[in-house]
Amino acid sequence: MANISSYGACPSIKNILLLDSEGKRVAVKYYSDDWPTNAAKLAFEKSVFTKTQKTNARTEAEIAMFENNIVTYKFIQDLHFFVTGGDDENELILATVLQGFSDAVALLLRNNVDKREALENLDLILLCLDEIADGGMILETDASVIEGKVAANSTDAGAPLSEQTLTQALATAREHLTRSLLK
Repeated sequence: MANISSYGACPSIKNILLLDSEGKRVAVKYYSDDWPTNAAKLAFEKSVFTKTQKTNARTEAEIAMFENNIVTYKFIQDLHFFVTGGDDENELILATVLQGFSDAVALLLRNNVDKREALENLDLILLCLDEIADGGMILETDASVIEGKVAANSTDAGAPLSEQTLTQALATAREHLTRSLLK
C-alpha cells in the first residue's frame, strides 16, 4: 500500500487504536502494511501501550516518537486512545484526529467513557472509525459531525431485525417485550 503522504497529496494515518487499561484491544483499525501480520499488530499495540502507560495523558493529548512513527495518545477513564502516523506527518493533524475520535466516542457514549460502555456500543465505535478515515486518508475530524453520521447510520429502528446491529436488535426486542408486558 503506497503511503499517500509521501507524495505530498494529503496527510494520512497508519492506525487508530482504542485499548483498555491493560493494553488489550477494544477497537483498532490499521491503514498501513507496516504491520503485515496480526502478531506484528499485537506486538506494536503492546509496545506502544507499555511505553505510554506511565505518562499522564488525561487532560490533553501527548505526542511521542516510536519505531519511526509519531504516536499521539490520550487516556479517558480506563480507555487509551492512540493515532499513529509516519515520522513525516504533522503532529497537529494527528492530534486533531485523536481529539475528534475521543470526543466523538464521548458524545456517542453520552460522556460515560469506559471499557464496559465502549464494548456495549462497539458497533458505534467501529462506525466512528470508518467515518474518520478511509484507507488512511483523513475524512473527518469534527466530533459532532462524526457523531451525527454514526447516529444517522445507527438509529434506523424501523429496519428489519436482520439489517440491525446487535445493540439495535436488543433495544428493539426490549421495547417489544416492555410493550407486551404493559398491555
